[in-house]
Amino acid sequence: MIRKVLPALVAMGFAAFPLLTRTAQAEDQKAPQLHIRGTIETFSASVLKVKTREGATVDVALVDGWKISAVARAQVTDIKPGDFVGIASQPKAEGGDGALEVLIFPPELRGAGEGSYGWDLKPNSSMTNATVADAVKDIQGRTVTVSYQGKEKKIAIPNGTPVVTLAAATKDDLASGAVVFIVAEKAASGVLGHQVVVGKDGVVPPM
Repeated sequence: MIRKVLPALVAMGFAAFPLLTRTAQAEDQKAPQLHIRGTIETFSASVLKVKTREGATVDVALVDGWKISAVARAQVTDIKPGDFVGIASQPKAEGGDGALEVLIFPPELRGAGEGSYGWDLKPNSSMTNATVADAVKDIQGRTVTVSYQGKEKKIAIPNGTPVVTLAAATKDDLASGAVVFIVAEKAASGVLGHQVVVGKDGVVPPM
């Protein structure tokens, strides 16, 4: 499934989609990246009204050149050595990190935002964008070792952890009730949205 989806994404320009990365653009703007998770109430004239997971309603003005994507369901067994992945994780009580979600990037995004840094999915969570150094193993639970910037990190993948890849989407998918993850920034004029990941075909953005 993943191999069929990726060529279509590249053709649509998703090779430039900087999802789950601290982009050079964001650094140049000197504006902190803002992540909005919630449900669409309305979409009109390039403005998304979103009911956030915290319960507030936010108007997000989509900037020129904004990107849209959906996610497609993948399996733990789709994670192969050499893949570039983004894994949100959280420290486990018994030590080490446990995955909260896994995104398998298309090959064209290899190296995007490489590193491990704080993330706001849950308290004390982090995001690690890295290359898979070994396949998922079933010894003492499912784990994957990833490498980035000369370092290695081992992350456990509990049963039920969402594993996804990117999928094509259009403005028509921005319907009332759809679940979204939006990469945005706070500006003097309000909240500006740069990338939107929308739930589709029963798969919601887990990031």
